[in-house]
Amino acid sequence: MSIEKELKVRCDNKCELCESQDNLVGYNVPPYTDDNFDTCVMICNKCFEKLENLNQGDAEYWTCVKNTMWSQVPAVQVLIWRILNNFKSENWAQSLLDMLYLDEETMKWADHASSDSQDNSSIRHLDSNGVELQNGDTVVIDKDLKVKGTSITAKRGTAVRGIHLVPNNPDQIEGRVNGQMIVILTKFVSKS
Repeated sequence: MSIEKELKVRCDNKCELCESQDNLVGYNVPPYTDDNFDTCVMICNKCFEKLENLNQGDAEYWTCVKNTMWSQVPAVQVLIWRILNNFKSENWAQSLLDMLYLDEETMKWADHASSDSQDNSSIRHLDSNGVELQNGDTVVIDKDLKVKGTSITAKRGTAVRGIHLVPNNPDQIEGRVNGQMIVILTKFVSKS
């Protein structure tokens, strides 16, 4: 049986991201380029086009993954994690990302593209005391910060758990304050 036929059987002739039955194509999940059942997904042409231009927006389109994010197929999990991670500033995407579970090996695969796109050794995120920050750390805000574009003020002493480092910008981290994902300057936080 060809790889395409195997994928169509696995996905029941539906896009593994949006469940459309129109114009399905095989898609190799990076960094893999060979046609392999375990590293390919079956997606529709519309999802393919959206994936190719993921950084150009259209977050609303990807709300469809709320139905497919529970797939047991690691390649599908990786793609959905990457999509949600790309739009994590959207409340709906961050909520889904918080619910999504990937085992350790699948998470390494999912995070592969972001670690390849930058030289992690050259970018260091340092807190106000010069302590290096890592993804997942907890920090404490050192002064009251007005969050641009909102009525939220992040109060001094607020703990921000599970931070994300902003790629290619050592002066910024992301974290949740009052349920809102915000960008915080590293000079205003201390690692706890």
